[in-house]
Amino acid sequence: MPLSPKETAKRAPLDIAPSNTADVILPRKKGGTPLTSQMVIVIGSSTGGTEALRTLLTGLPAIMPPILITQHMPEMFTQSFAARLDSLCQLRVKEAEDNERLQPGTVYIAPGHSHLLIKPASTIGYSISLNPGPAVNRHRPSVDVLFRSAANLVGKHCIGVILTGMGRDGAAGMLELRQSGAWNIAQDEASCVVFGMPKEAIAVGAAHEVLPLSGIASRLIVLAHQRQPAI
Repeated sequence: MPLSPKETAKRAPLDIAPSNTADVILPRKKGGTPLTSQMVIVIGSSTGGTEALRTLLTGLPAIMPPILITQHMPEMFTQSFAARLDSLCQLRVKEAEDNERLQPGTVYIAPGHSHLLIKPASTIGYSISLNPGPAVNRHRPSVDVLFRSAANLVGKHCIGVILTGMGRDGAAGMLELRQSGAWNIAQDEASCVVFGMPKEAIAVGAAHEVLPLSGIASRLIVLAHQRQPAI
């Protein structure tokens, strides 16, 4: 039986490289409230993730909250990957740029050379921070880095998704998302190319729902409507 988030809070530390980590990932915040009411969706994926993301994103309408994605991928491929998805999706899909403000209807793909984080915008809402620091969980970009930044800033206004991939990157960060009030979805084993990352997230009690890939887009549409903060 999976451990509860409380029971696993100290059992799923982020495997951070030993030097300069403060420049890569901020300490986990305890309690607090989101800085703004802007909703954000964060997604992590690795092995098999390129096709999983195509399936997921092409099932979404043009009107959605900002979506940030960390896919383990070398930097020479992330820009062309974003352009390919942009040609297929109703949503705008682009490689993330440092300091750009998060906009509805837009998907931001982490560039292969940097961690993707969320930070406060200069006025209201959120913007992007790219950090070329050391690897976390042996990856740069790391899903855990994205998920922790969302847990720290967005909290209950966030929806987290973890898709097919090898290893455990994203499990600890997704647990922190859950503890911050976010709602989390993990891809099920049958539809995964590699059931590593979702399995680890499920094992630590980070996922609220386990769904087949074919059902995640429709669920995100419902959740985005249900959890949209009142203005």
